[in-house]
Amino acid sequence: MNELSRVHKVTVADLMATSGVPFGTSGVRGLADAMTDRLCHAYATAFLQYLQNIGEFAAGDRVALAGDLRDSTPRIVAACATAVRDCGGEVVFCGFTPTPALAFYAMGIGMASIMVTGSHIPADRNGIKFYRPHGEVLKSDEAGIVGQSIGIDPARYGADDGLLDPVALPAVVDVEAAYIARYVRHFGVDALAGLTVGVYQHSAVGRDVLVRAVEALGGTAVPFGRSEQFVPVDTEAIREEDIALASQWAAKNKVDAIISTDGDSDRPLVADASGTWLRGDIVGLLCARAVGADVIVTPVSSNTVAELSGAVPRVLRTRIGSPYVIAAMMAATKADPAACVVGYEANGGVLLGTAVGDLSALPTRDALLPILAIVSAAKTTPVAQTVAQLPPRFTYSDRVANFPQADSAALIAFLSTGDEGAQLARIARVFGDIAGLPIAIDTTDGYRMSFASGAILHFRPSGNAPELRCYSEAETEARARALNSKALAHVLTVVIPELQKAG
Repeated sequence: MNELSRVHKVTVADLMATSGVPFGTSGVRGLADAMTDRLCHAYATAFLQYLQNIGEFAAGDRVALAGDLRDSTPRIVAACATAVRDCGGEVVFCGFTPTPALAFYAMGIGMASIMVTGSHIPADRNGIKFYRPHGEVLKSDEAGIVGQSIGIDPARYGADDGLLDPVALPAVVDVEAAYIARYVRHFGVDALAGLTVGVYQHSAVGRDVLVRAVEALGGTAVPFGRSEQFVPVDTEAIREEDIALASQWAAKNKVDAIISTDGDSDRPLVADASGTWLRGDIVGLLCARAVGADVIVTPVSSNTVAELSGAVPRVLRTRIGSPYVIAAMMAATKADPAACVVGYEANGGVLLGTAVGDLSALPTRDALLPILAIVSAAKTTPVAQTVAQLPPRFTYSDRVANFPQADSAALIAFLSTGDEGAQLARIARVFGDIAGLPIAIDTTDGYRMSFASGAILHFRPSGNAPELRCYSEAETEARARALNSKALAHVLTVVIPELQKAG
């Protein structure tokens, strides 16, 4: 049998169906065991073939590649690098580095890039993010990638679908120095002078970048909590142990703030001097205000303090996910080229849609800009005081892990059945004892309910994991937390069992 006769063709759509690893927002995510070399090689190949189709990749072009600190990441990096070689590209290996550092480097020179990371999800999972030469893969790109047909040669893989001929990675190209220098130029070498900043390192790939950035801006960095085991820190659903750790550490040390990120360091965590973590949407708002944004673009799940505070003239709401935010940012910039457009998500990641002074646009989630914008302001106003000056609106989010997607679909279908009057009546019956009288519904993304009490409850199935997320908002943090806990408990113990019983 000759080599060509061994190769068989398969589409990404077919691979998604057989592997259980879907292509979604900006890339793929799934169980690390399911993300075999064969599958990862195929997905990376499909991405590059798509770029070739639209004129953004050709044989001989360079492709930047990096990863986070998960155990499965080096293997997947090698599989993606092999795909780059097989497509005729040249691998530029940027090491294990923050996603925004990779993106800043690659976008700056018009190079496609691939980041192997599962972000905040558990250690037994992983993912791949794809970047076009000048920005993230958007929803409009997905069909073109999913429809690609890839040739697979089974002889190249072992029994576990591991590559028998993975490419040897080249020497690491340092992208972190330029990433840090970007912010030193903007904020100044003494921006953090006199400040002591705790750095919760855990297993974030940018843990040392944070220390270097604080010190480069004149601050004193005090690292703690470093872990050689992957820790799934989710900036949108902060773990109780991370809340306790920050509080305990702040009580033992005199700090002006504590900072951290998620696993691939594109989502920030900022705590005040007492160790109280700020919600991501507050971090995003404070950053947007600090850079003088004219327009904020943020998902429907973000805190309504964006509108109530009047901090920025215009607020645009989108579906959840950076591709939606980026698309709306692009539209806003086109409509008003002179406007300063900033996007942020409830997880705190800030996307800079337009240049701000000496900061070039960086339309992908970035943790370092919001961290430095907020902490540098602590030289004159403590972080807690800055937050206290905002209108009293508090958000909280939590999730139910291992929540079947079928149950999520059933819940949303149950809530959204009938006209608005029927839905409001159903909400009053199901959640009235928890939140009061419902007055409005928003189905931009998931199912969001506003109540006369000022409370907000929002259910949304995760798009890339078997999880049900619940977002809540109220006039106090305690109330937002209580609403969230009661609503999720009610769904788990009453609503879903009733739906299952009804068939």
